[in-house]
Amino acid sequence: MTRPTIIAVHGNGGGAFRFARVEPFFSETSPVGFTALTLPGFGGTPRDTQCVTLSDYAAHIQEFVTRIDAPRILLGHGIGGSLVLEYLQHFAPSVAGVILHAPVGARLDTRWFPRLMASETVRELGKQMLASALFRPLWKRLFFSQPVPDEFLNRFFAEYGTCEAFGQMFELITAGWFAGLKPVTLPSVLLWGARERVLRLDQAAEFRAKLPAATMEIVNDWDHFPMVEQPEAYAQKLMQLASRLTAEPAAAAH
Repeated sequence: MTRPTIIAVHGNGGGAFRFARVEPFFSETSPVGFTALTLPGFGGTPRDTQCVTLSDYAAHIQEFVTRIDAPRILLGHGIGGSLVLEYLQHFAPSVAGVILHAPVGARLDTRWFPRLMASETVRELGKQMLASALFRPLWKRLFFSQPVPDEFLNRFFAEYGTCEAFGQMFELITAGWFAGLKPVTLPSVLLWGARERVLRLDQAAEFRAKLPAATMEIVNDWDHFPMVEQPEAYAQKLMQLASRLTAEPAAAAH
């Protein structure tokens, strides 16, 4: 069987660069391939004025996905997980499985951060503060608990400032959108770090209702950005999960 390829969809504020420290641990001879995409309006790319709904973004992902040989595993982190959920509403047969890593979508009407970002003014101010070099020492302490090279973190935070779609995500990813998602039965993993501070582990039950075949994978020493802090361990975990997900349909067939 052709080796599976993981296609990574980034969270809000950045693009494919967020997975740059992971990519070196995948090679042409590794059992699983890896690639990451950058959606329009993220990672310094111009915003697409035709992207006005989440289904529009899902169509962009589909264009990227279908250029890659099957079997394909779709990985979504943060709002990337939200976009993968939307993708499955339209294009589920194109992928062999999905990994949702600390996805966004549950409890959007009760969590304080989404409610704070309801204002366009606050969204723009928040974006510029995240990108500001003045506040960078604070964000480093809040976002990361392990050493990360400064050159990586400088770009990581600077990308917030050029993210033209940052505020739009808070408009599109809503409690009403999440409630309207139809369950999709597909080999799936809900991946969480036990030390996660951004999106709490106790939200996982809401996502299992959307992916009835999902299993849980909790990694004890991970926070929200293990692809940045522990890239080798993250790559190894992704390879393990992708191999498991692509083996499930074959086992079911036998």
